Amino acid sequence: MTLDRAALAATVDHTLLKPEATADDVTALVEEGARLGVFSVCVSPTFVAHAREAAAGRLAVATVCGFPSGKHVSEVKAAEAARAVSEGADEVDMVIDVGAVRAGLFDDVRADIATVRAAVPEGRLLKVIIESAALTDDQIVAACEAAEASGADFVKTSTGFHPTGGASVEAVSLMARTVGGRLGVKASGGIRDLGTALRMIDAGATRLGLSGTGAVLDGYDGGAVPAGGAVPAGGGY
Repeated sequence: MTLDRAALAATVDHTLLKPEATADDVTALVEEGARLGVFSVCVSPTFVAHAREAAAGRLAVATVCGFPSGKHVSEVKAAEAARAVSEGADEVDMVIDVGAVRAGLFDDVRADIATVRAAVPEGRLLKVIIESAALTDDQIVAACEAAEASGADFVKTSTGFHPTGGASVEAVSLMARTVGGRLGVKASGGIRDLGTALRMIDAGATRLGLSGTGAVLDGYDGGAVPAGGAVPAGGGY
């Protein structure tokens, strides 16, 4: 598989979830995303309506719910998701209760996801953030299986806020094997250069969550690409 700059950009959720972000920051995010050719912008729930207006149909708008801890009751997550959809969100990235996964409470995990799925109507995507860095391989597999059983459209590695870290090639590969192309796989958290982004795609990621999208794409223009992620002449993968 080869990906040129435009094709890689089209996999990106261009993300701004910092708590200190302002409406002007979101406007700038949208304009930068449109210039770079990304798939969507991902913003905090309070900025969904503003991002939708600023995007003016040029980009999809994604948001989060239960973010970043996942320790919200399911009905609160669902209400947050429903509000976001009503304000124009095309996609919702929900955080599961990672502790419930670690405790083996998979009926609870499935019920949590299903409650949010019921609030996100057909035609709007639901991504399930599992915090893969905080889980064992067996727990990653079980979390992905719970997401699929509950009607999710994607599984996603990380919030980017958890102290255990963000995406890894190994976790993305395991998630991709588990969902077998039936769900999308979003790699997010700590992807800061082109080499890392390409390795995530090669491992099976179908979407990338990036906050430094411009710096990643600049690797195609001769920026530093770490060993293992070299880009051949002509800008191909």
